[in-house]
Amino acid sequence: MDTTGVALLGFGHWGRNLARNFARLGALRAVSDPDPRALEAAGKAYPDARLTADWGQPIADPAVRACAIAAPAALHYDLARRALEAGKDVFVEKPLALTAKEGEALVELAEKQGRILMVGHLLEYHPATEALRALVARGELGKIQYVYSNRLNLGRIRTEENALWSFAPHDVHVLLRLLGEAPVEVACQGGSYLSHQLADVTMSTMTFASGVRAHIFVSWLHPFKEQKLVVVGDRKMAVFDDTLAADKLQLYPHRVDWIDRVPVAVKAEAETVPLPEAEPLAKECRHFLECVATRQRPRTDGRNGVEVLRVLEACQQSLERGGSPVRLAPAPAEPAPRYSAHPTATIDAGCEIGEGTKIWHYSHVMPGARIGRGCNFGQNVLVARDVVIGNNVKIQNNVSVYEGVVLEDDVFCGPSMVFTNVINPRSHVSRKHEYRQTLVRRGATLGANATIICGHTVGRFAFIGAGAVVTKDVPDYALMLGAPARIAGWMCECGVRLKATGGQGVCPDCQRRYSIDGERVQPLAEGGATR
Repeated sequence: MDTTGVALLGFGHWGRNLARNFARLGALRAVSDPDPRALEAAGKAYPDARLTADWGQPIADPAVRACAIAAPAALHYDLARRALEAGKDVFVEKPLALTAKEGEALVELAEKQGRILMVGHLLEYHPATEALRALVARGELGKIQYVYSNRLNLGRIRTEENALWSFAPHDVHVLLRLLGEAPVEVACQGGSYLSHQLADVTMSTMTFASGVRAHIFVSWLHPFKEQKLVVVGDRKMAVFDDTLAADKLQLYPHRVDWIDRVPVAVKAEAETVPLPEAEPLAKECRHFLECVATRQRPRTDGRNGVEVLRVLEACQQSLERGGSPVRLAPAPAEPAPRYSAHPTATIDAGCEIGEGTKIWHYSHVMPGARIGRGCNFGQNVLVARDVVIGNNVKIQNNVSVYEGVVLEDDVFCGPSMVFTNVINPRSHVSRKHEYRQTLVRRGATLGANATIICGHTVGRFAFIGAGAVVTKDVPDYALMLGAPARIAGWMCECGVRLKATGGQGVCPDCQRRYSIDGERVQPLAEGGATR
């Protein structure tokens, strides 16, 4: 894992969970909190982390590359703005800010500064939510009719934000991701029982242009904990119960038969959806560090955070008007694409393609894919859901880049080369929850008809020969030949094989020099020092 120095701003209830995960990933460098008791607790738990009561100190520290903000929500905008202006990548716990206008300003600032801005919408990284989204996308539930979510508990009563802003961002985010659309109208009612200024209980109802209806019920005055999401389709119903220790996601293939023109419910046994063991917060923190290292766009980026804020703002307006419905203005139109695609190519909604990228005949880019600038995709290329591709990547004809693959900048994929994403596929066994990630680092070349078995990393400027089968991690600059592929030499960044003697290598073409120590190859600066 990348050793990015992360400063945690806020060591409260949730900040402690973030600290635990960033520390496990070797990234926690500093903790800031004005509360002396919080700093004392941080010092005992993480004695190697620098401690300060001054928010500004870690923001100004050049050894800190990124800031994770878990301070009270009212401080999110100001701290994120200061960190972005200081050139830091930023992770902000939900909500991104307290208004959509503030959120939009942070997005614009992050883009101007070239910084990563990620929002802590934790459920995006929950295995149950990921599986549910896949079920909806594949149409297994049929046409979605309505969705409801209950997020209820007793305790952790806030004084700086109401229950809507404290609890509902989770569920609003999941709704937007599941349905792929924002509501056109919302209504929200609530009650303030402990304080006249803050609603302790709210019920939000939402209407979508597709005909879907949804409601979100949140409360911190409830006799027991409940975190349940129900999605009702015309073929199946799904229930995600996050309070269960196991079997968190279940499908109910109920149906309704019409007998003598009267609807009759026909119930069926629940089907448990298998889920991988994974802590969502650990996945979220790891994803942030990966985005910092590779400069890929986060799954829950600033724009995603602004979409959630627009819905919350409309719900708050309705709450203040006694529950009167509020129409949502359409989101600002996306600018015209600055990439080019052949008329036969299919570009699904919900993907991101950078300026100057060219996509040729019969290629297909699926939702959630993120493609950088200046790429070139040949004929019949598939880019699957949530694939991440960097800048200046060239993919030749008949290549499928499956879910779980990450290609960094300047990668070359030769004609008909193959990625896999499951180790032991069977046609009759679904293993979509077992996808393994494949990472191809900057400048690597994957030759024609080569195969990259999933779960491995291809190093920087490595060269995989035509027809080779990669079954293990590949070192930087390695030339790999054969099946299974083995190291057959070392390659220059310009793509020419090095002449190696006495622990050094030299490129006969461009004269670059490299140190060679076992399987560790590094370029040498002028004068012989390692760069």
